Amino acid sequence: MSHGVDEDGSPLAGVLERRVDAVVTRLPAWAKGPVDWFLSSWIGRTLLRVAGACVRVEIFDRAMTIAAQFFSSILPLLIVAVTFLGAGSDQISDVVGATGSSEELIDEAVRGSSEAAFGVAGALLVLVSATSLSRALTRAFAVVWQVDRPRMTLRSTWRWFAVVVVLLMAVVVVQNLTQRAGVFPPRFLWPAALSLATDVLVAVFVPWVLLAGRVAARWMVPGAVVFGVVMMVVRPAADVWLPWALDVSAERYGPIGMAFTYLAWLYIVAFVFIGTAVIGQVVVSDRGRAGIWLRGDHGLTQEA
Repeated sequence: MSHGVDEDGSPLAGVLERRVDAVVTRLPAWAKGPVDWFLSSWIGRTLLRVAGACVRVEIFDRAMTIAAQFFSSILPLLIVAVTFLGAGSDQISDVVGATGSSEELIDEAVRGSSEAAFGVAGALLVLVSATSLSRALTRAFAVVWQVDRPRMTLRSTWRWFAVVVVLLMAVVVVQNLTQRAGVFPPRFLWPAALSLATDVLVAVFVPWVLLAGRVAARWMVPGAVVFGVVMMVVRPAADVWLPWALDVSAERYGPIGMAFTYLAWLYIVAFVFIGTAVIGQVVVSDRGRAGIWLRGDHGLTQEA
């Protein structure tokens, strides 16, 4: 019995489906019926299709690529912004989550930078270089949603810059707003609500803009909501773990240790970002009633 792990013709997904079928075939007779029933139910079908879609998307490789691009794109832009605005290194430390030794290293790096060192041309070069993150995200979301990548012309490059600016604002502005919102009772509610709303909006806006509207924004909402909910769990855990890990890395290995530690954190975020997009695509493209309702009785007809 074929359990429909993935129906896009992906060779790797086909291998996964054959393995699932082989495992089910080896089950005792009394277990085959319940297992087949579960795998054909909405939950079982969704889990299998998510697994198949993750194989097709090559989620581990793409998450690492996006994490590396974020590290080499947004962080330099953050340093440029802090330098030009005349803000202190505390702003970067708050965003990164650095304390102690790691905060001292960031302070030294920012003190070594100046507006003259960057200049307008240098700042523009950093901004243009940061669009590599947008291009990596475009490739990833085109594979997730199984659409052709939009043809980019000079007039459409604004999409790349818009995504970079939105991601930078999501990192910096929301950090400040959540800190300010924390003074209002109940103290845990408003920062959490603000972070959730921001995560959902970013997870809808970024793929919608990069894919030039080829996928309706409403189809991206389920995955965006899942992303926001998952980050509500991941972010508090990172608030506890990341400062300690950065501190230990800075003491033992210096700047290179900090870089690898923060890259590991970015990998987790990128994995969640792409993984929840995959979940959203699978749910929206499902042949059941939920999928039909979510896509408005039209749109995606192919399985994940």
